[in-house]
Amino acid sequence: MKLAPEIIERAKKWTTAAFDGDTQAYIRAAIDENNPELEDAFYRDLEFGTGGMRGIMGLGTNRINQYTLGMATQGLCNYLKTAFPSEQLKVAIAYDCRNNSQRLAGIVADVFSANNVEVYLYEDLRVTPQLSWTIRHLGCHSGIVLTASHNPKEYNGYKVYWSDGAQIVPPHDKKIIEEVQKISSPEEVKFERNPSLVHLVGEELDALFTEAVLEQSVSKLGIEDLKIAFTSLHGTSITAIPRVLEAAGFKRVFTVAEQATPDGNFPTVNSPNPEEPEALKMALDLAKLVEADLVVGTDPDGDRIGLAARNSEGENVLLNGNQTGALLTWFLLERRKEQNQLPDNAYVASTIVTSDLIIDIAAHFGVDCAISLTGFKWIANIIREREQTHTFIGGGEESYGYMIGDFVRDKDSVTSTLIACELAAWAKSRGKTVLDMLDDIYRTLGLYRERLVYLVKKGKEGAQAISDQMVAFRENPPSKLGAYQVIAIDDVKTGIRKDLGTLEEKKLNLPSSNVLQFHLEGGGKVSVRPSGTEPKIKFYISLKEHVGKTDNLRAMESELDQKINEICEDLGL
Repeated sequence: MKLAPEIIERAKKWTTAAFDGDTQAYIRAAIDENNPELEDAFYRDLEFGTGGMRGIMGLGTNRINQYTLGMATQGLCNYLKTAFPSEQLKVAIAYDCRNNSQRLAGIVADVFSANNVEVYLYEDLRVTPQLSWTIRHLGCHSGIVLTASHNPKEYNGYKVYWSDGAQIVPPHDKKIIEEVQKISSPEEVKFERNPSLVHLVGEELDALFTEAVLEQSVSKLGIEDLKIAFTSLHGTSITAIPRVLEAAGFKRVFTVAEQATPDGNFPTVNSPNPEEPEALKMALDLAKLVEADLVVGTDPDGDRIGLAARNSEGENVLLNGNQTGALLTWFLLERRKEQNQLPDNAYVASTIVTSDLIIDIAAHFGVDCAISLTGFKWIANIIREREQTHTFIGGGEESYGYMIGDFVRDKDSVTSTLIACELAAWAKSRGKTVLDMLDDIYRTLGLYRERLVYLVKKGKEGAQAISDQMVAFRENPPSKLGAYQVIAIDDVKTGIRKDLGTLEEKKLNLPSSNVLQFHLEGGGKVSVRPSGTEPKIKFYISLKEHVGKTDNLRAMESELDQKINEICEDLGL
């Protein structure tokens, strides 16, 4: 197939003097060879979205490279100067273990300093939650993390934070995007570093971050007896989690040695994603060998955790993100209540695609549960709006991300690991397992069963297919899914909930987002949305069943799993 003329024209712009010689030579050769890779590399500009950028590394307008990041940083600099016109601007920069992260972080620092912005650049890789904390600790106006989270090794990214340590939200996100879009060529970017404005930071901040994490502790019961199997999956959390657990007093932490060295190629896993059972296989094997009570795995930038817990038969059982979130929420509220440290204005937070079990737990303890769009920037936005009047206890979402307290304003695997280990030790000291605790919650509030199913649709055609599928759901929504009638539909894009029984419409109290939710009879729901970071369309299925004192939970789980299978069939999954 011959390259389209518009692709060739876009690629030819990268053979000019605005680009280095190697880049020019590569693009010329690719054009001469009619290289089909140019199609995806140049069919669009890599979108600077509402949280930053993420994409495949390489040359081209639709790739992560020094030019696309340079232009993004120049646009961000221009906006910061309008947002803080009379202040000496300061930013913090961190990066994870991914290939090229350190080099790209240096280029980003170059551009900031060339624009007279003072830069605090971590000397080596650090976890994302530490960057969020650093922004507030140092009084920075913004911050950047070079990471692509749990994406495959070909990816990298650029996450933008505001002065409160949270990822950017309106009105700043759209205004930054506007400034970035004004930069049409690398010739408009100031790339030459001002060394006097770039400050390397490291161990001195590590110690202070560790102290801040330890202040979130809620229990010391049984911590010396707990056995923990830990893996960083070749990622950045190896720089923080072992240090925090040791400082907290945990004595029996076993690390997967083969995955302890940071490596952007992730050589022992297909995907460095703790959501994927295969990613935790080596940790599970180690846990079996040492008879660990808890397995903890983290993603490359150290903001998400996956857990597995040992049951009464000595087998390790993986927890999904909703189950972990429910356990952490229950434990935090229970311990604060026991210690008379649960204020009247306390609240927790969750997202629209996360299990409603979090809402039920909050109600059980008499606290509010704030619900946001998917993504921790929205939870952080709630904290920002309420921080003068309410006390934030913790929050989480089904995608294995949790926040304990508000000293970090993003997903935080470090503090979440500390609290998860304290939870497991607390349960063990009472003669229970983590899974026993989960069953106690189910028997108190009802059994929830969830599943995330996604379809991968790559490239230009895939993006169009996802868009078409969302349109089809809006134009022809299901009236029944599996054994359940659809009783209401939330279209978060239009901000309207429609009751299918009365046909009454109500306004949703959420920002617009391309999400559909089908509410089912009995308390279940099915949510559909395109991923904001990957070429996927995601389906979140949640069902609820009331539990009697003598009911067999495992049998009920199997029944709900079968009902979820039927829903998947109706959705064509």
